[in-house]
Amino acid sequence: MTLNPLFAISPLDGRYRSKLAAVADIASEYGLLRLRVRVELRWFAHLAGMEEIPELPALSSVARGHLEALEAGFDATDAARIKAIEATTNHDVKAVEYFVKDRLVECPELVPHREYVHFCATSEDINNLAYALMLKTLREEVLLPCQDELIGALATLAQVHADQPMLARTHGQPASPTTMGKELANVVHRLQRQRDGLAAIEILGKFNGAVGNFNAHLAAYPEVDWPGATSAFVESLGLSCNPMTTQIEPHDYMAEYFHALSRFNQIVLDFDRDIWGYISINYFTQRKVEGETGSSTMPHKVNPIDFENSEGNLGIANALLAHLADKLPVSRWQRDLSDSTVQRNIGVVAGHCVVAYQATLKGMGNLELNAVQMDADLNNSWEVLTEAVQTVMRKHGLAEPYEQLKALTRGRRMDARLFTEVLEQLELPDDARAALAALTPRDYVGLAPVLTRGDAGEPARD
Repeated sequence: MTLNPLFAISPLDGRYRSKLAAVADIASEYGLLRLRVRVELRWFAHLAGMEEIPELPALSSVARGHLEALEAGFDATDAARIKAIEATTNHDVKAVEYFVKDRLVECPELVPHREYVHFCATSEDINNLAYALMLKTLREEVLLPCQDELIGALATLAQVHADQPMLARTHGQPASPTTMGKELANVVHRLQRQRDGLAAIEILGKFNGAVGNFNAHLAAYPEVDWPGATSAFVESLGLSCNPMTTQIEPHDYMAEYFHALSRFNQIVLDFDRDIWGYISINYFTQRKVEGETGSSTMPHKVNPIDFENSEGNLGIANALLAHLADKLPVSRWQRDLSDSTVQRNIGVVAGHCVVAYQATLKGMGNLELNAVQMDADLNNSWEVLTEAVQTVMRKHGLAEPYEQLKALTRGRRMDARLFTEVLEQLELPDDARAALAALTPRDYVGLAPVLTRGDAGEPARD
């Protein structure tokens, strides 16, 4: 039954559903069932390829084709069939096993060997690999592409504004000038590092039985090198094998994954708030979108709603990510089931991340730099040049330069005339005084443009 978005409890399945088709395909109940079926089918095929198990002969091209067709053709009807079986078994993975066995009947060659489906497997052998594949696919097909798009858009914006001087603010007060491009390049650099950290996290899986000791495996086929055989199977799925586990893969890599994702999100959230602030002081204006309403009562308003939307969604995502990272590596003794219900929220986390990234991108697309306002603020803040003055005084060995400038300028707003008057009161060499007198707040940006062009080019990719 198609869900009417008006009746969805979660905004991800209601208001934002149109943005999340890719996430839903991978991380929904349907997506999880499809991955479980994949693991069951491929384990069966892996066993059939082992010479040490003569009771399960090598698959003919027909049999192999049947398994491949079952995996490739898995659809909503198949998922519904599994859920119908689960209504009787009250066990989700057992329902997958029965579904696969039922489908093997369609190939006569496989009928005698149906009991090798789920052979020596505990439910967690199937589940941990399915979730590992889910996280791997989400990372490769959804999260990293979204992050790369965001980083790329920021890098482009940084280049465009590399030379635009801007009054910096530390503690909310006027500080040494920078450029807008440099401030954006700072974010690019931070995001790229966390993005690369997420991409590098090793995704693990295990297939070692009820308590991680290959007990049933050894009882059935003592001559098989089961650690080697199962490691090869896990790696054939594109995962790394964890050789030492209890019944469950301990989920430490998941905590690493979620922490890395949370750090990336926190940087985006920081950026959202900074841009919100720049809009509020008129450093950026926002393009008006025809038909949009900013306020239900104030007709003039163009609100920074996209950055606010992103901030809110990132907050929810990071709250869930913190719980996932804290909870999942903890399990009582050899296994408890509390991780199962928590892992079902992986798609929820990914959904909020995607909505947030898209909102930030949309907001960035509506920004227009207000150079006039930025220049006006610089021209009203000549006091920021006192940093340069006291530093040059130090160079020339003048006594207590910081203290002299502090006495003359602390708490005062300066213009060009007052700045010149201050310089005239200082015992500076004539050439040094002339060089400082030629300075303006607009010029006093250090290497900001150079740093921007060196660090905010096309981001590296895997």
